[in-house]
Amino acid sequence: MIQDNITQVQDNIRRACERVGRDPGEVTLIAVSKTKPVEDIREAMQAGQHLFGENKVQEIVEKSPALPDAHWHMIGHLQRNKVKYIIRQVEMIHSVDSLRLAHQISSEAVKANVQMPILLEVNVAREESKFGYLLEEVEAQLIEIARLPGIQVRGFMTIAPFVDNPEENRWVFRKLHDFSVDMKAKNIDNVVIQELSMGMTNDYEVAVEEGATMVRVGTGIFGNRERRIF
Repeated sequence: MIQDNITQVQDNIRRACERVGRDPGEVTLIAVSKTKPVEDIREAMQAGQHLFGENKVQEIVEKSPALPDAHWHMIGHLQRNKVKYIIRQVEMIHSVDSLRLAHQISSEAVKANVQMPILLEVNVAREESKFGYLLEEVEAQLIEIARLPGIQVRGFMTIAPFVDNPEENRWVFRKLHDFSVDMKAKNIDNVVIQELSMGMTNDYEVAVEEGATMVRVGTGIFGNRERRIF
């Protein structure tokens, strides 16, 4: 099932790219493996999927030793006191939503002698239940964060509202894409705007049409049923 689902998602990404004249190679699929056991992740890897996104630090810490060939992105809300546990485990942090968190990532990255790519989380739809900067806050924070050692800002992430009709989220993705183009044009030191992490199982095709370079798909790959990690 997982292999078939991955193939279907990849086909959907390809078709979405074709509709807007994009190269499918510009879009990276992140399989969101939260709550899923190592066996499911191994099955996904056998299908050629090697990049996984996790929402909780504990799951990355528990799963990564059993899956040495997997690549991990932290996509969930990250508490400052847990940064040290994943600084060597993940290849990117998508959910940087405060200057204090950025300082902590910088401090741990310097101690670990790593350069951590990060994305700033933007609450484009201004949902009170969501983390992330409001759009009007991002530029000033971007300039401050870019000065910190041990990290590099690579772009932005957003979580769009959950809607029945994915077309209702098109404006969210378009707005963040347009904003990213504006920020890229400013050529801020230590900022390389390459990535737009946006779109999940219910709306990733629309996100791809609007410029997403990373989509985070969990249910569409692993299904709804939650199982124990081990």
